[in-house]
Amino acid sequence: MKAELIEGKPAYKTFAKVSADVYAGNKYFKGTEGSVERLLLSSDSAFQKHSDIKMFVIRNGNDFLARFALIHDHRLTGYIQVAFFEAQKDLCNIFSIIKQEIYRHFPQCKKVVVGLNGHLNYGAGILLNRFDEAPVFGLPYNPEYYANYFEGLQRRKMFTFRFGMDAYTDWAHSYLSQRGLNGLTVRFMNKKHIEKESEIYTELNNQAFAKHPYWANRDKDEDLELFKPFRFLLDNENLIFAEINGKPVGFFLWYPDFNKLVTSQRDLNAIDVIKYRLGKSIDTFRFTEIGILPEYHGSPVALALINKSLPALIQKGYKYCEGGFIFEENRASIAFVKRILQRCYGKEPNTYREFATFETRL
Repeated sequence: MKAELIEGKPAYKTFAKVSADVYAGNKYFKGTEGSVERLLLSSDSAFQKHSDIKMFVIRNGNDFLARFALIHDHRLTGYIQVAFFEAQKDLCNIFSIIKQEIYRHFPQCKKVVVGLNGHLNYGAGILLNRFDEAPVFGLPYNPEYYANYFEGLQRRKMFTFRFGMDAYTDWAHSYLSQRGLNGLTVRFMNKKHIEKESEIYTELNNQAFAKHPYWANRDKDEDLELFKPFRFLLDNENLIFAEINGKPVGFFLWYPDFNKLVTSQRDLNAIDVIKYRLGKSIDTFRFTEIGILPEYHGSPVALALINKSLPALIQKGYKYCEGGFIFEENRASIAFVKRILQRCYGKEPNTYREFATFETRL
C-alpha cells in the first residue's frame, strides 16, 4: 500500500468515492456532512485563505483503500490535522503511511491531531460507540474499527448527553429563579440581516472559545459560508443572542436533527427542505453550542438563552435533546449538565455518544 497525493479538478471525486465504498450498505451512515467537506476540499473557501490543504488516497494497485486530508491552518500553527479520514477494515500501518506524507509535505509541523476537520465548527472526533444508530445532524459517524488505526496515540475524549424534553424544560424554567441582570435582553436572529448576524456570531465565538482546545479564530466570511448551505432550513429561532444594554454577550445555536429528513446516504437537498417546511416530523434537536463572554460566566445569561428557546421547541413537538460534544477536560461544563439532569431524573446521568481526537508528537 502507498499514499498518493491527488490534485486538480478530478481529485475530490476520487476522494469522495473512497467514502462511498466504505459505507456501501451501511444503513446508519448519513451523507449530510458532504456540503462541509466539499466547501473545504473542492472550493475556494474563506478557510483556504489561511490554510494549506492536501488530499491523499491510499491505494493497493488499482484499489483505493483509504483517504485523508492533511490540513495546516496557519492560525493553529502547532498542529498538522489528519482530516476527513476514511478507510476499509483490516489495513496495516495506516498511521505510518500518513506520517510519511506529513514528513514529506509539512516537515515544520511537530504535533499531529487526527479527527479535526479544519476547525471545530466544521467537525471533530472519531466515534467510539453507538455504531448501530444514525448520528444526530452535525456529529461524526464512522465504523467501529477506526480508533484501532490510531492505537498508541493520546486520546482526547469528548462526550454528548441525550435527554428528554422534561429535563430541558426544567433546565429552562430554572432561569425564572435567577437574580436579575440589569440591561439583559434576549432575541432571535433576523435572517433578513444574516450577514450582520453571522458577524456577531463569529465575534462572540472568537471571544467565548479563545481558550477552548483546538480553537482558532474565525473570519466572518467563514461562518457566513458555513451557514449558507442550510439557510433554507434554518429559522430565526435557531440562533439566539443575549445582549447587555445592546452589546452582544452570548449566543445559543440549536437546530433540528436534519438527518431524520434523509433516508439514504446522500446529502440534504431541495426535496428535504420542502418536506421539512411541509411539516415532516423530527423528534430530536441538537443543542449545538452556547457561547458566553468570559466576564458573564456564572451569570443568568446562559439560562436566559435556554429559556428563550423553550416555546419554539415545545411548539415543534421535540421529544429529545442531544448536546454538542464536550471535551473530557471541560469538567465544569460536564458537572453543570450532570447537575441539571440529576435534579430531573434523580440519578447521575450517563454520557451518550463518545468521540476522541488522537494526538502525537513527531
